[in-house]
Amino acid sequence: MIRTPAVAGQFYMASPEKLKHQVAACLVNVPIKEKAIAVVAPHAGLIYSGQVAGRVYSQLALPRTFILIGPNHTGLGASVSIFSKGEWQMPQGKVSVEEALANKILERFPDAEADTQAHQSEHCLEVQLPFLQFLKSEVRIVPIVIMRSDLLSCQELGLAIASTLREWPEPVLLIASTDMTHYEPDQIARQKDRQAIQKILALDPKGLHNTVRQYRISMCGVAPTVSVLFASSELGASRAELVHYMTSAEVSGDFEYVVGYAGIIIK
Repeated sequence: MIRTPAVAGQFYMASPEKLKHQVAACLVNVPIKEKAIAVVAPHAGLIYSGQVAGRVYSQLALPRTFILIGPNHTGLGASVSIFSKGEWQMPQGKVSVEEALANKILERFPDAEADTQAHQSEHCLEVQLPFLQFLKSEVRIVPIVIMRSDLLSCQELGLAIASTLREWPEPVLLIASTDMTHYEPDQIARQKDRQAIQKILALDPKGLHNTVRQYRISMCGVAPTVSVLFASSELGASRAELVHYMTSAEVSGDFEYVVGYAGIIIK
């Protein structure tokens, strides 16, 4: 199956040439690239969160293959949905799904389903691809979107991914796609997001899960991030670094209803 873009011309430029310039404007020059186990990256329109995502991807020696995990915003499809075969058409060309890797995760995590419906109108993974395609000549992906947010499911998914990657012959980067606090005043959003970011930097998935609930943080991708933290810890992660944080107010000028964006590298 070929998935066509859901948000080209809305979240990012639909023209290949214009998109190339848009992505380039979000990147920074980092002479020495570093390897990572995982990243946390935002998924708003590139005019809002592109510079956060761009700073993250600019720092990395990227592999060929990526497991992208994001929240299901549409409510369609399976509760844990893996787009297990086919291609994603993007303005810059097609991106192939790494079918063998997807199938191994499905084997290890029976609660997940091979499903395309959840991905058709979902934007959170699609907006990562312009960066990956700009920086890599070949990109292969395993897209996963999830509705389930209970801690046990997140842990089991993370452990299934980690056990799969320990046997996979090539390096793979995990990408947790999430925005932070939604539609609160800038000062409050920053305070809440600081609480969540501290737990991510501590590589504490249970702490993040609890903190988001305790402080009512409207972090849409908490489940993907918790899953990636569990996987990263199993894969030997020892530290995390906040690359950049901002809110939409820095672009829109509206400080009453903001969305927070954090870019984090896990090593």
